[in-house]
Amino acid sequence: MSCKILICILAKVFQKLSIMSESKRVSNLYQSIYNGNPWLEVTLANTLKDITAEQAYRKINPNLNTIWEIVNHLIQWRRNILKRVQGEVIKTPDHNYFVPVLDPSEAAWEQSLQSLAKYQELWTVFFNDFNDADFDKIDPNNNHNYYEDIHGIIQHDVYHLGQIVILKKLL
Repeated sequence: MSCKILICILAKVFQKLSIMSESKRVSNLYQSIYNGNPWLEVTLANTLKDITAEQAYRKINPNLNTIWEIVNHLIQWRRNILKRVQGEVIKTPDHNYFVPVLDPSEAAWEQSLQSLAKYQELWTVFFNDFNDADFDKIDPNNNHNYYEDIHGIIQHDVYHLGQIVILKKLL
């Protein structure tokens, strides 16, 4: 292959890469943590897929949250931040979305997993219509810009994913 052809091919590849918006990159990052191929090699969907309701509900230690409580916490924070970046003012409750699970049935566990998937899809839809200029908007809830809020929720998911991985190993 001649150098000229190689340079043309590389130029096209770099052009495609540079066309990707920041919101698309962030969306891809968030999606990878849920069920993609992230750098950390662990995803929420894969980690949770073979956990039963009984396992998710099990309290490993009285001072620790259960897997289920963490999943519900993730769902509520995903909801909270999504509403914030859509312009809503949200008051975070004192319990910080850590509440005991009242119905430990398989059906209720499946509902939590479906809700997590639903909020993943809502975030994907949000990013599809997001204007990169809006990353600079200020969230009146905490005076961070939307870029910080969105990266914060990704970091939050990864932090709690680590907890779930550890709790799963302790089952």
